[in-house]
Amino acid sequence: MSRGNIVEVQQVTVSFDGFKVLDGLDFSIQRGELRFLIGPNGAGKTTLLDILTGKTKPSSGRVVFHGGGESGREAVEAHRLPEHALVRLGIGRKFQTPAVFGSLTVLENLEAAMGFRESAPGLLRGLSSEQEKEIAEALDRIGLRRRADVRAAVLAHGERQWLEIGMLLVQQPKLLLLDEPVAGMTRRERDRTGELVQEIAKERSVLVVEHDMEFVRRYASTVTVLHAGRRLCEGPVEEVQRDAKVIEVYLGRAHDAGGARGGARAAVAAEER
Repeated sequence: MSRGNIVEVQQVTVSFDGFKVLDGLDFSIQRGELRFLIGPNGAGKTTLLDILTGKTKPSSGRVVFHGGGESGREAVEAHRLPEHALVRLGIGRKFQTPAVFGSLTVLENLEAAMGFRESAPGLLRGLSSEQEKEIAEALDRIGLRRRADVRAAVLAHGERQWLEIGMLLVQQPKLLLLDEPVAGMTRRERDRTGELVQEIAKERSVLVVEHDMEFVRRYASTVTVLHAGRRLCEGPVEEVQRDAKVIEVYLGRAHDAGGARGGARAAVAAEER
């Protein structure tokens, strides 16, 4: 996949009752990039996701999504558009709690999600053979083909998380936002989710908000740290954990070079538990 940014947040400020949740934030993600986002409570992580999806509008600044037009690469001022329009353009978001239809089977959930991208006349026609193929591929990717006829209500927690990811994939997002995808998972489920996220990022941009630092260290390439509504640090995970500003934010004091790395890891791992 060719590079170039899929989305750019330019000098965005979000204020609630005079309090700046985001404060002149600059942030971007490249096409085909897997990015992890971390930060302490109140850093602005959820608000950033809200800005990217149109749920919250910036007090100032711009959000440019390079996914519009016939080419799917034209710049669109995303901050001016409603949530449903951004979904149509290709921004998909998974919340921490899986939003699946418990009374429907795994297959039926995917079929319903496929319908979200269709117009009303398209829904009446039913699924095409190509759409059925996409659903079959999604089942394979999320590892639930053998569970296709099982009601979502009886799935394990990790399986419900994977199902929701599959429901987003069949909507063909260009940018996928995942909010704490491994929260509450077993070690085996976390490993499978990490592999799944890396596979997905080969075809589209993925932004992961995560507090499990073991998971971040294992699967992240680039990490962005938010603090007080601003970008504190950005780079490879090992570099970020050695950064003096990150250490100070998480520990509240400077450490000598010998203990900084381990101390930062311990502090970052404990964030928001």
